Amino acid sequence: MKQTLAELHSVCGVDEAGRGPAMGPLVVAGVKVKDDSILTTLNVRDSKKCTPAQRERLAEEIKKIAEYKVVMISADEIDTARKTMTLNKLEANKFAEIIKALKPNIVFVDAADTNEMTFKSDILVNIDFPIELTSTHYADELFPVVSAASIIAKTTRDAEIRKIEQQIGEPIGSGYPSDPVTISFLENWVKTKNTLPPHTRHSWETVDRIVKQNTERNKKIDQFQNNIKH
Repeated sequence: MKQTLAELHSVCGVDEAGRGPAMGPLVVAGVKVKDDSILTTLNVRDSKKCTPAQRERLAEEIKKIAEYKVVMISADEIDTARKTMTLNKLEANKFAEIIKALKPNIVFVDAADTNEMTFKSDILVNIDFPIELTSTHYADELFPVVSAASIIAKTTRDAEIRKIEQQIGEPIGSGYPSDPVTISFLENWVKTKNTLPPHTRHSWETVDRIVKQNTERNKKIDQFQNNIKH
């Protein structure tokens, strides 16, 4: 059952979209309201439980009634950050950036770390004003304000993926390693161009595997050609 926070003065929810993809940005969004009952009236719920059309409609409605902030972390920024920190730390830093921008009294976040309290601590260390912070798993299912943030994050990332497709000029799928369209696109790009396409997370295991497979393929071709010459 969702928890109602209607009487609280300034409530913020923060969530992300695009943590796991091999392509595209990681998007963190925060939504702040004075009364979350209006979100309940809109039937706001976890973005994963909405159709794309429902998400788009709800995102527009949320933006009309709430203050919101979005931060996009590019594939290049993710790769650079992972040289010195975990993805969890990077997310905590971006969650804190959202919270500092919105300046709420009470915050609910969907914990990215398996340890909810560790994620909470990693956020709070970057906050320089008092807040009441709840870090929990499945917050996007428990709190309407986090559900709203998940919808903003998801629709923003979906729009960015569409922009990337237009830039590249062919379908790239969702960007997730589980998406056969994405994997096929990456494999074909690496095979034909011998490099990775833009907006790809080089530090991902899936990407590394595709690059290594292509390297081995090229070695075999070179060996075959050398054998023919001799």
